[in-house]
Amino acid sequence: MKKNPGHMDVSAGNSNNTKQFQSEEYKQEFMVRHNYPVCFTRDLFSPRNPLLASILDRFKEGRKYRAAVFVDSGVAKAHPSLMSRIEKYFKARKEMELAFAPVTVPGGEKAKRGWKHVKEIMRLLNDHHLCRHSYVAAIGGGAVLDMVGFASSIVHRGLRVVRVPTTVLAQNDAGVGVKNGIDDYGAKNFAGTFSPPFAVLNDFNFLHTLSGKEWKGGIAEAFKVAIIKDREFLEFLCENAVALGKRDLPLMEKMIRRCAILHLEHIRNSGDPFESGSARPLDFGHWSAHRMEVASNYRIGHGQAVAVGIALDSFYAMRLGLLSRQEFQMIIEALAASGLPLWYGLLEKRGEGGRLDILEGLGQFQEHLGGGLSITLPQGLGKKCDVHRIEEGIVEEAVRYFKDLGQGQPFSH
Repeated sequence: MKKNPGHMDVSAGNSNNTKQFQSEEYKQEFMVRHNYPVCFTRDLFSPRNPLLASILDRFKEGRKYRAAVFVDSGVAKAHPSLMSRIEKYFKARKEMELAFAPVTVPGGEKAKRGWKHVKEIMRLLNDHHLCRHSYVAAIGGGAVLDMVGFASSIVHRGLRVVRVPTTVLAQNDAGVGVKNGIDDYGAKNFAGTFSPPFAVLNDFNFLHTLSGKEWKGGIAEAFKVAIIKDREFLEFLCENAVALGKRDLPLMEKMIRRCAILHLEHIRNSGDPFESGSARPLDFGHWSAHRMEVASNYRIGHGQAVAVGIALDSFYAMRLGLLSRQEFQMIIEALAASGLPLWYGLLEKRGEGGRLDILEGLGQFQEHLGGGLSITLPQGLGKKCDVHRIEEGIVEEAVRYFKDLGQGQPFSH
């Protein structure tokens, strides 16, 4: 037998008794390049805006592009003309066609709880014969992008997904990465895929109709990445915290762009875009946030939970000497000034044996990542480190600190 350069003989030994276990190994190795544009625009579905049409044609395949469009029900309600504008946009262009009229799907975390909506989307894609060269446009918040992206990634092993994020959090974080998923078995993102989008189109016009909760939630993700990666960006957030919380749109657009770029740079340069290792820096503050979301039955928004998680982990970093007291105060004062919470009463909840329920999030976080426990903490402002053990006593201190701090304050929700 001719052996390729990657051939390796593997033998269990030289005796006659072990010859039956002799085997051959051929090492398989290849690299796959991914690329996708992340664009910032306004009024995406204006007849005069060519962006979507040019994105669908970016491979210059010279054919008619079939697409399915799924819209967050909350977005459709806030923008009553959106569904008809989408249809008119496609009808005006002979190189594009809708496989069926745009469909609304539930928004918020209920969109990605279990398989119900995933299967409904899969059925529609099957019934209308969409193929791997077809497009699925997902318009909505991060949960809708997660769910629609997951459904599309497992039909024919992956259709071309165009994400149109409509919330601050989706535009600066959730919508620009390579992950999709749904919640199941009581765990965040239990089922999911790594499947890069075909494109991400951020339309700032969608920000005008956001609720205060949705507006502020994405600010937490900006603090998250700035604290561990970009001190200059963190200083910008601290200086403008009040204005950001009060809906200063030019500042918010600037924040979204910088935050999205930092996330993209991490994915590109980290050496682990599909998270094969045990560390996940972009989930700083998330081990407790995910637990809070589930424990509150998702009444606590993701961004609000992340703000509390950042506060807890920043306190922990201060106690370890990784942050100075002044740096810690700078972080929590800016979070509060932007209108984000630092305390929820469920942080005090205890399970059997009196252990804080929030600490269950550590085991769930480790299980989701695999490998040993790896928690990212700030090491000074704009830098990070990973720790592999969490002292529960310090977490208890943090909970007591923020309970005392939060009594009677606006962020004591």
